[in-house]
Amino acid sequence: MEYLTTLFGLAGRVALVTGASGGIGSALATALARAGAHVIASGRDRARLERAVDAIVSEGHQAEPLLADLTDIAALPRHVAAIEARHGRLNILVNCLGTNTRQPIAEVTPETYARIMQTNLTSVYFLSQAVVPLMARHSGGRIVHIGSVNAAIGLEQVSVYGLTKAALVQTTKVMAIEWAAQGIRVNCLCPGFIETDLTRVGLWGNPLRRKWILDRLSVRRPGRPEDLVGLCLYLASPAAEYTTGQAFYVDGGLLAGSPWEPAGEA
Repeated sequence: MEYLTTLFGLAGRVALVTGASGGIGSALATALARAGAHVIASGRDRARLERAVDAIVSEGHQAEPLLADLTDIAALPRHVAAIEARHGRLNILVNCLGTNTRQPIAEVTPETYARIMQTNLTSVYFLSQAVVPLMARHSGGRIVHIGSVNAAIGLEQVSVYGLTKAALVQTTKVMAIEWAAQGIRVNCLCPGFIETDLTRVGLWGNPLRRKWILDRLSVRRPGRPEDLVGLCLYLASPAAEYTTGQAFYVDGGLLAGSPWEPAGEA
């Protein structure tokens, strides 16, 4: 156990998780706290954010809420300064903030395009930029972007979302190159089709879409937020010292190719 703790333990580290009021963000924040990190859980939904933080604290772990709109780029340096004033450092950033609107390209408005870009890409870009000086002052850190399998495959009605996630993979590579000398490792964790409260409505709750997805997964079941935990912990840990600039797909085998036989009920 001591060996594993040395490799993967996060005791003494401070982690900021954005989008922590959502299903995936909440699961990742909980995992980091269980591994020993003090988690700053950021979100815009006060009630859901407080529930997520309370659940972590009730287990005896360290967490606090940061109720903030991180798409307000001008405010990002202020949030980072507040973290430094309170904790003295920031070792881990998990960028899980995201949004999507399913529309044909012909129906996408400039306002919708700008909103998705601002949330999924611009805020991630500038928050990462803002935390780097603080991380660098404390021997580096780990940045984990939460991307999507939509960075690698095309699906109708998710053009803007897919664009932002593909751009995030490329951004990951450049950040990894530019910040390596400061001890910062940057990677992108790309989930496949994960079942959450959000995706249950328009995706997993639709029988035709559910079957379409399951027919293409060798694992033959919906993804769960917990399926992302192990890789995120690795990327945030000392074990990932030599891992940077990579995109990792956790997709139940989707990109590997489809099985011949259709899926049964799952």
